[in-house]
Amino acid sequence: MKKLLLIAVPFLLAGCSYYNQFVDRMHTDTLEYQCDEKPLTVKLDNTRQEVSFVYDNKLLNLQQGISASGARYTDGIYVFWSKGDSATVYKRDHIVMNNCQLQNPKR
Repeated sequence: MKKLLLIAVPFLLAGCSYYNQFVDRMHTDTLEYQCDEKPLTVKLDNTRQEVSFVYDNKLLNLQQGISASGARYTDGIYVFWSKGDSATVYKRDHIVMNNCQLQNPKR
């Protein structure tokens, strides 16, 4: 019986890890924007209330912050602010990506 448990435990743990990754992917949306400067792909993780995207060859992970209107995510340096089908990216209060329009929005 102990041998069976020793064999089964690693498989059960691996299954739990795979399940958690699967659940994370289910709660993540990929949003494609076309901005004045270039396209922007944003991963929105609803469970963790964060967005991630690559800007200036860096992967940015921004946490949801307080917003009077729309959705605002920040790490203290960068801000991703979206409202409806449009978004803007700021770096230290300066716009770095402007007029970002969501491509193929869900209705």
